[in-house]
Order: sequence, then C-alpha cells, then structure tokens
Amino acid sequence: MLPYKPTNGPLAGLRILDLSRLLPGPLGTMLMADMGAEVIKIENPESPDYVRMFPPHLNGESVHFLMYNRSKTTLLLNYQTDEGRAEFLEMIKTADVVVEQFRPGYLNRLGIGYGVARQINPRIIYVSVTGYGQTGPYAHLAGHDLNYLGVAGVLGLTGDPADAPTVPGVQIADIAGGSYGCVMGTLAALYARERTGEGQHVDVSMTDAVMPLLTVAYGLFAGGMDSVRGQMPLSGGQPNYGVYLSKNQGDGRNRHIVLGTLEPKFWQKFCNLIQKPDWLKFMLPQTPEELVDYKKQIQTLFLERTQAEWVAFGTENDLLITPVNDLVDLQNDPQLIARQMVVTEQHPVAGAYSSVGVPLKFLR
Repeated sequence: MLPYKPTNGPLAGLRILDLSRLLPGPLGTMLMADMGAEVIKIENPESPDYVRMFPPHLNGESVHFLMYNRSKTTLLLNYQTDEGRAEFLEMIKTADVVVEQFRPGYLNRLGIGYGVARQINPRIIYVSVTGYGQTGPYAHLAGHDLNYLGVAGVLGLTGDPADAPTVPGVQIADIAGGSYGCVMGTLAALYARERTGEGQHVDVSMTDAVMPLLTVAYGLFAGGMDSVRGQMPLSGGQPNYGVYLSKNQGDGRNRHIVLGTLEPKFWQKFCNLIQKPDWLKFMLPQTPEELVDYKKQIQTLFLERTQAEWVAFGTENDLLITPVNDLVDLQNDPQLIARQMVVTEQHPVAGAYSSVGVPLKFLR
C-alpha cells in the first residue's frame, strides 16, 4: 500500500480497478483515491507500470510513481492469461469503475472489455483515457502530451510570435485533459448510474478534453481577431497583463512578477500610484510596434524594485501583482503552506519525500 490512504471522503465506498499506466490515468485515479475511493492499481507482472523505472529514485522507489499513485493498493495480475482474465472478471462483480489507458480495442481482444464486463455487472463503468479517443482517423495513433496540444491548437498559441511555439513547463494535455477528464467522466457516469441503474463506457480523449482551454482564444478568432501567437489579449497582447523581470536581489537568481491588472480599474490605480497617467493608453496597443514599446517601458519600471518589493506593493494596494514562483519557492509560499499544497509524505521504503497535496477540500 502506498502512503496516505484516506478512510473517508465524498467517494468513500467507491471501488475502482485501475489498469492505467504512466501519468494521465494514474493521476486521475489518485485524485479519486484521495477523495476516499478504494483504488486497486492492477499491474501485469510481466509489463508493470513503466513509471517505476523513471528516475529519480529514493531507496529504489521511483519518485514519479509515488507522485501518481498515492492512496492506492497494488495488485499484480497477469490479465493476459486465462487465469488472470478470470480473476479480473471476478473482481468486476464488486467493482464500480474500471479505468484503462490502452489503445482502442485492446481490452476487447483480451476478453475483458466493457462489452464482456457489463454482462457480469450491468452497473460497471469503464473509463478509457486515450490521446485521440475511441473513434476518428487518429484513434489508433500513439502520442504524448505535446502531440495532443499541437493537434488541439493549444501549442500554436503559446510563446513569442518571432519564435517556435514554446514547450509548456507542465503536462497540460496529460493532466488537464487526461487526469481531470478521467475524474470528470467518472463522476458524470456515476451520477447517471444513480438515475438509470446502469453503467456505461466513457470515452476520454486528451485532445478533445484540452480544447475547452481554447474557449477565450477561439472566441476571439471566431469573432474575426487575428490569432497571432503571443499577441492575443490574454496571451501577451496586453502590456498590463503579463510577466516581467524584477530587480536582482543579489543572489544570482532572476525573479519575475506577474502583473495581472487586466480590468481598467486596476490598471488606472496602478498608473496613478506610479505617477504614469500617460500609460493608461497601454491597455490597448493598436499596432505590434506599440505593443513592443509599451512592454519595454513597463519592463524598465519593474527593474527598479525586487520581486519581494513589487509583491508587497501589489498586496498593499490590491493590484494583482504576484510572484512567479520557481519550484524551490513553493515550500515557502504562505498560501500554499496554508492550503497544504506542498506536503511531506512518508513511504516505508522511500522514506520522507515532498509531494503535491490534495487539491480539493470538502468543508462542512
């Protein structure tokens, strides 16, 4: 058993069989395990979760595996054999949900797909997390996070217009598309089952699931605005809403701040406090040249104070100025500490390690 197994929560009593590997499915089932669900991670002993091999390791245990599989129990079961299939189908009788991440049709060929499982347990829910979904010309193609972001149009909007698209610092399609889509699909199917008494097969496409992230950008595009990377209003096109370098604090680190003064009332207050009334026009640059010039002037201003000084100024005046935290800063951020979002876990083999906390809190 992995550390931190909750004994209660809104999903207590739910039993999930987790056949998924790598990141999207395992993180999704971990989020549900953190909410109280019993999650049994089933690994084929001849082909276990590849993440176990990914460095770094603590006393032989992959940190990545620990990060994606907290709160679960693990069962070694070769479901490719007749005996293993029979045991898996026996478990279906008492399970609520099966989460899998294989290419479409793989579990059907093994004889443990949804069609077989529903004959044993009509209430069973299968959640299939794939890159492109169960249908369409891309359905059987392999892929990873960056592929899905590229197809969905998210990658093309990210970065500077003069350069190639920027590779995001986090796995957006895997997590926002796969993990969150897994949780959302599972909960929706469970709600439907409460009304109908029957389960269903949920098709989670990571490409489909990240496309709602385009809602604002695509709305602007559909309305006739040019979709130039780095120049749309909420992705670099407004100087009063962006990221700027602050004055060096003398420790060799470059620290940035977020200027989030999107609404006119905040930008007007900012301009008044820094005594730059002529900057009010910066909200709406009319040409790419103006955009560059306005950003350059603001950047010059932010180099006059350190990150800490600007953050204090923003907090004091309610100006939406916040730090750009590096990973090393997370454990010292008072908000993240208060919300227990960076925690220390204890593992019987790996020992103590730092981890991301449980994101959903349920208040009574």
